[in-house]
Amino acid sequence: MEPGAEAAGYPLRVTAAHPIAKAWISTGGTGARNYDEFADESEITRIVEANPTSILAVEMPDRTPEAQAAGLDFDAALPAAAERLTALEETGRFAPASHVVVAYRITSDDQVSHGLFCMIDTNEISTSASEPGRVIRNEDVFAEKVKQRAALNETLQHLLSPVLLVQNAKSDELQASLIEACTGEPAVTETDHVGRRHEVWAVPAGPLQDRLCDLAGGGELIVADGNHRSLAAQVGKLERFLAVVTTPTSVAIQPYHRLITDMPITGPELADALGRRKATVTELTGDLDTPLEAGTVHLYTEGTGYAVRLPEGTGTVVDRLDHARVEAVVFNEILGMDAGDTRITYVGGDYPASWLVDQVDAGAAAALLVAPVTVDDFITVNLERLKLPRKSTWFTPKALAGMVLADLR
Repeated sequence: MEPGAEAAGYPLRVTAAHPIAKAWISTGGTGARNYDEFADESEITRIVEANPTSILAVEMPDRTPEAQAAGLDFDAALPAAAERLTALEETGRFAPASHVVVAYRITSDDQVSHGLFCMIDTNEISTSASEPGRVIRNEDVFAEKVKQRAALNETLQHLLSPVLLVQNAKSDELQASLIEACTGEPAVTETDHVGRRHEVWAVPAGPLQDRLCDLAGGGELIVADGNHRSLAAQVGKLERFLAVVTTPTSVAIQPYHRLITDMPITGPELADALGRRKATVTELTGDLDTPLEAGTVHLYTEGTGYAVRLPEGTGTVVDRLDHARVEAVVFNEILGMDAGDTRITYVGGDYPASWLVDQVDAGAAAALLVAPVTVDDFITVNLERLKLPRKSTWFTPKALAGMVLADLR
């Protein structure tokens, strides 16, 4: 419960979801893809150059044109991020709001999705069956990224981009209440890079807000996106973190590919090494694309595409996933790389296969295209309280960063 809520007449409820005590809602021009959705971070610099009010300039301060020109790293650029955020608030790019949750709607040609911006109790995060908590975090993370997010939170005293959580217990009721909340004129509307329309509605204290919080935080919440941000909240000892709680019907899982910029062997040597490890390697004809089903990954290297059926893993459902087999066989055994090696770029489903082909043709060593994790496997991994390999689920659509901020001051 928010401080002072009981004194103000709000009933005490047992839920992990709470209103944002001090929120800032965009008035337009600040929304952007989340900072970790870019396979090439030079894209961030170009976006900020074209739109200096984009929240990416605050989220990734070392990627602004000014920081790039000055050669600043992330830590050195943090003071400029704080100054930029203050300027955005003072010049009316955000409007203040108190004790609100914010309903969210994303509309594309073939889908309408809903979610709820709210605060979630950090002590509800659970990473194993032995650890109590309703927020299930299910992926390994990169320590450096967590460190950067924690430093940004500490410097800004604001939370800028939400953790995406899928409600696993009360999804139908939550979906209906979110649709109810998304009526009338939205507070702001933004259009993203692929033409989806993003709209938000602030929901003040009252029965609808209570119901939304009860439904959003009353059951298990699976981290679909934002593993680093949720861990950064723990590292920074934040009582609560900013989240968008959504429903299974509002999201889909797209492929998450791997681009290897450099490797110690040639492409043909990699294909031969896979064959020696009992993988079935067949040269592809035609355009390279994402595999149609799990069990086979597509390799593109030195102008040639291959269909690679890796030997099946043994053990848990995670060990049997294509992402885990790529990590174990290709990265660890053959190339001698850890999954966190800087020569590996994780490329989400917003990038077509042709983009990966172009990167390899321009000088990268190889691309590995992996079929998306199924929703059934994703749920099974979470129910068994296991961890997915890094960057193995690309959920879409996601709320834009910079639409709703949580002020911690």
